[in-house]
Amino acid sequence: MSKNHNGLKPSEITPEEVFFNRREILRSAVALGLVPAVATTAHGAPLPPSGEFTALQNWPGSLSEAPNSYEEITSYNNYYEFGTGKGDPVRNAHTLETDPWSVSVTGEADKTGTYTLEDILAPHTFEERIYRFRCVEAWSMIVPWVGFPLADLLARFEPNSEARYVQFFTLNDRRQMPGLRSPVLEWPYREGLTIEEAMHPLALMTVGVYGKVLPNQNGAPLRLIVPWKYGFKSIKSIVRIHFGRRQPQTSWNMAAAREYGFYSNVNPNVDHPRWSQATERRLGGGLFAARIPTLMFNGYAEEVAHLYSDLDLVRNY
Repeated sequence: MSKNHNGLKPSEITPEEVFFNRREILRSAVALGLVPAVATTAHGAPLPPSGEFTALQNWPGSLSEAPNSYEEITSYNNYYEFGTGKGDPVRNAHTLETDPWSVSVTGEADKTGTYTLEDILAPHTFEERIYRFRCVEAWSMIVPWVGFPLADLLARFEPNSEARYVQFFTLNDRRQMPGLRSPVLEWPYREGLTIEEAMHPLALMTVGVYGKVLPNQNGAPLRLIVPWKYGFKSIKSIVRIHFGRRQPQTSWNMAAAREYGFYSNVNPNVDHPRWSQATERRLGGGLFAARIPTLMFNGYAEEVAHLYSDLDLVRNY
């Protein structure tokens, strides 16, 4: 049992029978009018105009460790569309326009189309989850994210049996994003998951942090959090979701395939080509902070290891 979950069993996060049958449950609920169809114009509560969430549900699986400060979480970021330095996004992301916002859904699903942010958010209840994330090479942080299960959103689009992967795309707008002028990556930024990873109850579609709406530098208004990936796969400012048959391209794999594989599971027993992955330091502790062991699957091995039971985690990194 993962000690990071204070003894919480996977079945206590989402009942197994509910998780595996959620697509049919949601389809039936839509047919009966109990849940609004994705294609309808939503009239539910969007992101709070005040910028602060007032009725969050605390997720019982949250870590007991104290989170990093709001300042640390919002001023030390990877968001190359606003610069490659960790302090660049907080200085430059004020140019990002998040209202109005829409998300295009394409590929192997029955309900494709373009939906407003209000359409996306209306049926969901926000909850605060505290996860531990690796942010860059040796550093990690504890972040209280606000969001809802990614699986609950994806099920509403009714992916069909051909949907083996889910790909996500970030906004690609040079007028708003000065970093796009740099060829450091091939734009737009993109990420991908297997359908099993995407439908896992730990994966979070995220809209806030520390009880507040996401600031631009943290990926407003909609970003992905996959907690067992140590911060990888956390694509920001999502504008497109694509269900596909084949393994999709991901930005860092395209840029440096030898260093960044599709799965992006940080294996502490295997060195990155340019550094050790065995230990890390908590952001905010200073250069002389004690190093702590990097955990396999970020401490969520019991919950997610079965997703990779048929993979060689050295070759499939």
